Amino acid sequence: MQDAGKPLMIALEEQNMVGLRISDKGQALFFATEDGKELKRVDLPIPAGVSIASIGEDQPGTPLVTVGLSNGSALILHYSYKVTYPDNVKTITPAIDYPYGETPLSLDEQGRPLEHVSASIADSSLILAGSTGSQLHVLSLKQEENMLTGETTNEQARIELPQMTEAVKAIFIDPRQQWLYVINGRAQADVFSLRDKSLNGRYKLLEDANAEVTASTQLVGGISLVIGNSKGGLAQWFMARDTDGELRLQHIRDFQMGTAPIVDITAEQRRKGFIALDATGHLGVFHSTAHRTLLVEPVAQGPGVLAMSPRANRIFIEEGGKLLPMGLDNPHPEVSWSALWDKVWYENYDSPKYVWQSTASNTDFEPKLSLAPLTFGTLKAAFYAMLLAAPIAIAAAIYTAYFMAPGMRRKVKPVIELMEAMPTVILGFFAGLFLAPYLEGHLPGIFSLLLMTPIGILVAGFAWSRLPEGIRLRVPDGWESAILIPVILLVGWFSLFMSPHLENWFFQGDMRLWITNDLGITYDQRNALVVGLAMGFAVIPNIYSIAEDAVFSVPRGLTLGSLALGATPWQTLTRVVILTASPGIFSALMIGMGRAVGETMIVLMATGNTPIMDMNLFEGMRTLAANVAVEMPESEVGGSHYRVLFLAALVLLMFTFVMNTVAELIRQRLRKKYSSL
Repeated sequence: MQDAGKPLMIALEEQNMVGLRISDKGQALFFATEDGKELKRVDLPIPAGVSIASIGEDQPGTPLVTVGLSNGSALILHYSYKVTYPDNVKTITPAIDYPYGETPLSLDEQGRPLEHVSASIADSSLILAGSTGSQLHVLSLKQEENMLTGETTNEQARIELPQMTEAVKAIFIDPRQQWLYVINGRAQADVFSLRDKSLNGRYKLLEDANAEVTASTQLVGGISLVIGNSKGGLAQWFMARDTDGELRLQHIRDFQMGTAPIVDITAEQRRKGFIALDATGHLGVFHSTAHRTLLVEPVAQGPGVLAMSPRANRIFIEEGGKLLPMGLDNPHPEVSWSALWDKVWYENYDSPKYVWQSTASNTDFEPKLSLAPLTFGTLKAAFYAMLLAAPIAIAAAIYTAYFMAPGMRRKVKPVIELMEAMPTVILGFFAGLFLAPYLEGHLPGIFSLLLMTPIGILVAGFAWSRLPEGIRLRVPDGWESAILIPVILLVGWFSLFMSPHLENWFFQGDMRLWITNDLGITYDQRNALVVGLAMGFAVIPNIYSIAEDAVFSVPRGLTLGSLALGATPWQTLTRVVILTASPGIFSALMIGMGRAVGETMIVLMATGNTPIMDMNLFEGMRTLAANVAVEMPESEVGGSHYRVLFLAALVLLMFTFVMNTVAELIRQRLRKKYSSL
């Protein structure tokens, strides 16, 4: 690289085989990264007597470079690498082209040197910005192609923006061409709206009056700015809505590298990470979303020019005329405790949130790997399932074991236990395709059914107790529960029959719209109510079977002794039988809870799989088990997403283990306490 001049920019290609170096002499030099050998040298089409005054790059991952010239104009170039295989040998041929022509575009009509430049291309529109001192120059270009002749014409227009009083330090353009960020003065950022041609606001970047901004860059995607200062600190900023609903530049998070000034920052091209170099030659590796400082190491004798490969596995630093190549092993920087369990302020969000969104269609996506909404969804599904299953199963177990006639018990118990053999995929299929839409159309009837069934049973019991003794004695002792079958069927039919009428009387003909509009509660068709009913039905046999065996196993002598001492059957049940059977009943509840927590197919098919944190009965959720089942087949083996899914499975296992351990301790304590009865 002799006589190559002072480096202004260094870039690496995908395979880390070829590098690009643009110098202040107006030359683009391609070199082999293995030995630094020159491969190709291109003289940029700079007019005679004109020199390079500045250089600017588009957002990370975009091979677009803007060269600011000393005559107030700017040259836009695009570099590329063509891969061929002559004689089965891989050959990379670098090239440079000029998408807006080899004639520089004039920005400053007075011909002053452009101290800072930036450009952004979106579709066929180009925004070009430059500065001379404290004065901004912004140009908009639109390319139009004649469909008949194939000729391309450029339409230029100047964008007039409010001027500043402080000298410009850096310029950045939002890739959507909505915002223009100008770092100026010691530590100030002016944000301009390119659509309204107005000043959005002036923001103070540093609280320390003795510090100043020394380096800055955009993260991949161009939404975030990373600002380095003279005290070794770095900060992330991006546009977000404030309490008044206005978009403002917000300070998101800080990093501290050391005490020396930051001289250069380079962002990764595929992740939300970046590297920084300070004045003492220390290199720092960071990740914004995970808020991690991954590495701080001395790598050079002083400041230099940084370059990072697209795969973020090689780093080049040119310092003192020497090219320093380094390898970087940084496979999973986006995973941290805060990223998994704390609220994180993601790009394009107005506040920190718990979010799970592992993939997207764009390459500059910011992974959101919070396990909090998945854990919350797991507990939410289990809670609503147990809310339905626990009282029904325990009450049924007590009645079957204590009050029911032996002949009837021999028929009822196997039927309920047979329900346990039903595949949960069938229940999930039924819940998702039939139960969910049916509930949506019959909400008043369903709530009436849940309310009227216990009332109907109590009324039927009271009426039965008031019948003449001759009629009551005709039913064998312990068979009275059979009378409740027609009562429950009648209450169910009446509740569902009255559903449309209740909807017209009380909810203006549509209870779902009433819930959404009048109560302001979101209603999803596949929600926690559907899961509670379907999964509760699946959990009831587990709880019932174990609890019934526990109650039935209470020694008969205890029951007869209590009755012989004058206690009523109800007193015997509450003060002797239930207390003695409490360890088994508690075990039944914990096993049912474990079944509900680990359930996969029902929640997968009946919840909508929305990873939200809301106890709303009418909204869905996503559980840990369902998330693993959905995303594991499509995750990259060995990637961060793949490993986080295994971590989710481990969290589910640990939760079940802890819950069962605590349950066993409580069960042993209950057994010891009531063993003397």
